[in-house]
Amino acid sequence: MNLWNTYHNARSIPDALQALSAAAGDASLIAGGTDLLLDLQQGRHAPVHTLVDVTAIPEMTALEIRDGELYIGAAVPHARITQSLLVKEHAAALATASGLVGGPQVRNTATLGGNVAHALPAADGTIALVALDAQAVIAGSSGTRRLSMEELFLGPGRSALEPRGELLVGFYLPVRGIQQASAFKRIMRPQGVAIAILNTAVWLEREGDTIAVVRIAIGPSGPVPRRLRQAEDALRGQTFGAEAIQAGIDGVQAEANFRTSRHRATKEYRQKMAGVLLEDTLNMAWRVAGKAGD
Repeated sequence: MNLWNTYHNARSIPDALQALSAAAGDASLIAGGTDLLLDLQQGRHAPVHTLVDVTAIPEMTALEIRDGELYIGAAVPHARITQSLLVKEHAAALATASGLVGGPQVRNTATLGGNVAHALPAADGTIALVALDAQAVIAGSSGTRRLSMEELFLGPGRSALEPRGELLVGFYLPVRGIQQASAFKRIMRPQGVAIAILNTAVWLEREGDTIAVVRIAIGPSGPVPRRLRQAEDALRGQTFGAEAIQAGIDGVQAEANFRTSRHRATKEYRQKMAGVLLEDTLNMAWRVAGKAGD
């Protein structure tokens, strides 16, 4: 049985949107295809009539500074993100997260947009983008719009994108300022199961010994990727140290909705390790932010 009937190589965003809307049957976008092709082959995804390849669209493969923001196209593979000096400088949490996705062969092919579009509550790239205050660029028949990362998700595996009418084009991230930094940490199952038990991304800005601003995302801490604002509120304006970190950990424990998963870990283990990861990422970002102010 054919897994698809038509394979369309789109050359522009309007071309891709037209191919999606005009398909005679079900249609799907494809870039890296590391998840989609396996799902099709193994029966987790119904056969589709048309696959629309977006890897030849310049806007979706760009990685550059635009008008004072870092822009990363949705079809940029994780390997390129990890190796990019721009990403390392302005979005270190994302560079680290992308470097942990799959193995080298997967990272050479799998894309940031694919990681996000799956709308999973613990996707490494997504969690980093949430903490980095990224905005998603979405194209449709009426033009383009921007959404915050949190607005993009409706539930596990569900995004705000119209499947046949909209395209995730890329992401805009704030450039790094003085005494700002980000960090990402993850815990995996030792048996090699390709899912994270828990991951954490932190972005912060320091003023002397004070945490001026902080953003925290932990996955999975609920049905959608999100910031943990109780923890952020507990840390903001505090002198950095053990007391402030514990207040942040208490905020995570109060807000996060950890649950037991037979594929990942128990609720209790996740609650414990969330504190460990938060402390580690806060310390890492704090040190780097201090160096940025030298």
